[in-house]
Amino acid sequence: MTSRRAVLTLSCPDAPGIVHAISELLVQADCTIVQSQQFGDPISGRFFLRVEFARADGTEFDVGDLHNRMAGVADRFGMSWRLVDAASRPRVVLMVSKFAHCLNDLLFRTSIGELNLDIVAVVSNHPDLGRLADSYRVAFRHIPVTRETKGQAEAALLDLVRREGVDLVILARYMQILSDDLCKQLDGKAINIHHSMLPSFKGAKPYHQAHARGVKVIGATAHYVTADLDEGPIIEQELLRVDHSMTPDELAARGREAEVRALARAVRWHAENRVIVDGTKTVVFQ
Repeated sequence: MTSRRAVLTLSCPDAPGIVHAISELLVQADCTIVQSQQFGDPISGRFFLRVEFARADGTEFDVGDLHNRMAGVADRFGMSWRLVDAASRPRVVLMVSKFAHCLNDLLFRTSIGELNLDIVAVVSNHPDLGRLADSYRVAFRHIPVTRETKGQAEAALLDLVRREGVDLVILARYMQILSDDLCKQLDGKAINIHHSMLPSFKGAKPYHQAHARGVKVIGATAHYVTADLDEGPIIEQELLRVDHSMTPDELAARGREAEVRALARAVRWHAENRVIVDGTKTVVFQ
C-alpha cells in the first residue's frame, strides 16, 4: 500500500530515545514530520505519541515497507502501535433507535466532508428513521430487538459488520444494551454517546433526575463500549450551564446539544487516529 501521508500512534513504557528512534526511522524513509504530539504520564510511567508525516517532495511512499521497519523499533521499546494511511476513511455503521439528533448530525457532517467517514449503513431497532437515512442515500437496516430475538439481532449486526468490513460502530442514541459477547467482539471498535456526565444520573429520565436535584450543569459523555455498562474509556465530554428556571424539557433540549457536540468530536478524533486507549482511560491528541 502506498500513501502520501500517514499517521503513527504508539504507547510504551517511557524511556530515553523513543522520539529519536522514530525520527531516525522517518528520515531514513525520506519522510518529514507534518504534526507531532506526545505525552509522558508521570504516574503510570507510560509514553504516548502521535506523528503525522509525509514525503518532503509530496510523492507517495510504501506504507508496508515502513510498517516492516517499524516492527524492529517497536520490539526494542515494547510498543503498542498503529500505522495507517492518513487519508483512509473508516467504514462505519450508525446505530439508532428513535431519537434522530445524533444520527442526523453525523450524517450531515459526513455529507459536507467535516467527518472523514464511509457510512455503509444505518441500523435501527425501529423503522422510524429510515426516511432520514434515505435522504442522505445511506442504506437503512431495520433489525427489531425483543427479549426473545436479541441473540439473532446481534448475530445479524455482526454479520453486517463482517460482510461490509466495518471498522467502527457508533451508537448514536441506540437504546438497547449490548450483550457482553457483542461488546467483546466490538472491543475498541464501538463508540457510545451517554446522555449525562458519567458517572451520574444513570437509568431512566436522566434530565428529570437532574431537574429534581437542581443541577447547574448538564452534559454528555462519548466513550468506547465495554461489557461494563457505561464504564468504557471516555473519549470526550461536553458541559453546558443550566439554571433553576429551566423545565425538564428545556434541560433535555440542552442535553441534545451536548450529545451532538461530544459525539461528533469523539468520532472525528477516532477517525483521525487521535485517540489512544490507556486501560480505563484515553489519551486524546486534539
